[in-house]
Amino acid sequence: MIKKLMGSIREYKSASVMTPVFVVLEVIMEILIPFLMAKLIDNISDMNYVMKIGIVLIICACFALLFGVLAGKYAATASAGFAKNLRLDMFKRIQKFSFANIDKFSTGGIVTRLTTDITNIQNAYMMIIRIAVRSPIMMVCALVMAFGVNAKLSVVYLIMIPVLGFILFKIMTTAHPIFEKMFHVYDKLNNVIQENLHGIRVVKSFVREGHEEEKFNEQAEDIYKYSARAEKLLAFNAPAMQLCVYSCMMVIFWFGAHFIVNGNNTGFTIGNLTSMFTYTMQILMSLMMFSMVFVMVTMARSSAERISEILDTTSEIKNKDNAAKYVIDGRIHFDHVSFAYPGHSRSLKNINLEIPSGSTVGIIGGTGSGKSSLVQLIPRLYDVTEGRVTVGGRDVRNYDIETLRNSVAMVLQKNVLFSGTIRENMRWGNEDATDEEIKAACHAACADEFIDTFPDGYDTYIEQGGANVSGGQRQRLCIARALLKKPKILILDDSTSAVDTKTDALIREAMQKEIPGATKLIIAQRISSVEHADMIVVMNGGIINGVGTHEELLKSNEIYKEIYDSQVKGGGEDE
Repeated sequence: MIKKLMGSIREYKSASVMTPVFVVLEVIMEILIPFLMAKLIDNISDMNYVMKIGIVLIICACFALLFGVLAGKYAATASAGFAKNLRLDMFKRIQKFSFANIDKFSTGGIVTRLTTDITNIQNAYMMIIRIAVRSPIMMVCALVMAFGVNAKLSVVYLIMIPVLGFILFKIMTTAHPIFEKMFHVYDKLNNVIQENLHGIRVVKSFVREGHEEEKFNEQAEDIYKYSARAEKLLAFNAPAMQLCVYSCMMVIFWFGAHFIVNGNNTGFTIGNLTSMFTYTMQILMSLMMFSMVFVMVTMARSSAERISEILDTTSEIKNKDNAAKYVIDGRIHFDHVSFAYPGHSRSLKNINLEIPSGSTVGIIGGTGSGKSSLVQLIPRLYDVTEGRVTVGGRDVRNYDIETLRNSVAMVLQKNVLFSGTIRENMRWGNEDATDEEIKAACHAACADEFIDTFPDGYDTYIEQGGANVSGGQRQRLCIARALLKKPKILILDDSTSAVDTKTDALIREAMQKEIPGATKLIIAQRISSVEHADMIVVMNGGIINGVGTHEELLKSNEIYKEIYDSQVKGGGEDE
């Protein structure tokens, strides 16, 4: 885990090395100051000596300040850079996830890992390369100097250090499991927030604000409980440190005073006592700082495990060696295909279907019949559980993933637009598209009808998720974006449900002109959207219930006839 995380340091290795170098130099200066102060106090009557030592003290103090500033500068650069790279590495890994991988992690959990957990790692790393280096070096150097002043009196440190170490160990081992649970609750809290903001219109229309507040309060209360438990444990840290510090001070003061009184026999001076006090503070303050590192590392350990979980997750969908880089045409063949989502029963069972290149295929069926699952296997958003899917006569698993997906355009049920102008959103389909090509695609998708009414036209800014356009407008923009891709296979997954029947017909007619050679798969709830297709597939319960033209299915397929009767004879279709 540590090795994997450290791989994100990269170009900030030099800053990570320079930080402890300057920390060591800073400690050396700070260790010399009490030693010089003792000399100055013991020779206070010799003004020339006092002046010389005073100048050296000022120089040491200035260098200590300079080295401290440089250590802080490099520590900030190294930790912030490490966090930046780690966040980027996580995001890149997430971009390579298959849908099955994404299903494993909640959206809130991924957001928490990219924010709170990364911040914890950043803070811990800064403390490790600075405080965790400074504290032991300061403690060892101060111990050496203290033993040099008076070995007998310094024995008190050897008693206190193990006591403090035991206290820190108990706090760390007890607090870690609590932090683990707390971060999992953070995931749930972020999920509640995201879900609420995404569906805020539904929440308000159903007057469910109180219910949402209750859900949020429940998660916030859990975070409070875990946080309070952890903080109560960590609160023992400071009192334990203070107890040890002042106990040492009292012992040193008591015995130091006796040594001074008997100075002729011990050689212990007031200057020695002053330096011992300073070294005592340096030793125990270094321990206190080290305890802060332990606390931060305890929190960061939980975060590191969660981040490593993302970095260690490899996509279940990978390129094979010598993967094909070209898709010949839009032929599709489902050969004894079965598919199940992870942890669920099979969604598709023994699907056999041959789709010629350039044909238009309608797919219809009830909710949960497997329509979306079927088409998601074509661009390898998921891999089949059994059987195989071929495109252009080749198994989709033998294609380079980017090549395959560049040949397939999908307009999903949940139409997604991104923050930016309409023009920028269109160029997701083709980043090199000219303004004329963008306008032609929007005309084909009947999107120019409303774009031309906007004051800024194609430069109109789309809010996050397309919140400032209607559902029908959003669908038409997504269809235009897909047409710009000029794909060999176009999949429309119930993507005209929010437009009227006339507009739906115009879009289908325009698609035939814009991409005549492309294979088109249209998933729809309305018969009118698929009745003119070359082939219509009826899905039911994860199996193909019937295949044929509109006329053939009306005669031979009960499910299709039932849907037709309910929509057309029952007045379900738009006039």
